[in-house]
Amino acid sequence: MIDTGEENFTFRAMRRAAKSLPEETCLGILERGQRGVLSVLGDGGYPYGLPINYVFKDGKIYFHGALVGHKMDAISRCDKASFCVIDTPVKKNGNWWYTTQSVICFGRIRKVEDKSVSHEALLSLARKFFPSEDIVQKEMLSEAGAAILCFEIEHMTGKWVHEK
Repeated sequence: MIDTGEENFTFRAMRRAAKSLPEETCLGILERGQRGVLSVLGDGGYPYGLPINYVFKDGKIYFHGALVGHKMDAISRCDKASFCVIDTPVKKNGNWWYTTQSVICFGRIRKVEDKSVSHEALLSLARKFFPSEDIVQKEMLSEAGAAILCFEIEHMTGKWVHEK
């Protein structure tokens, strides 16, 4: 793996700390969110960000994807990543602007090798997105060749914004 950081690295403090969200709010956004942007170190050192479905389970973020491709190549080169989720914007009565909240997680991502952990994560993903248990079971059978990725959060910040 390429180590792209310093040995004694410390994450930055949020510049606009007055807009920061408490950890419980950040966790709630991760739990109810459905899609976020996963960013990894892509080809040629360029950032590679991709919108992706996920499930937040046991303090970790799980993704589903193909066994090969740009994302998997990037992760095999460098396991550091970030993941951003934007909560549903809200327009308060009388305002023309939206208020929204977002969470950015920094951490390490890896392919899940343990079959039982992989199966449980895939089952959680399926139950989150599919409309019935019948469809969950049918899709589980067809996804035997899929990769499950686990993102372990090392640092997380949340922010609220008035888009005015």
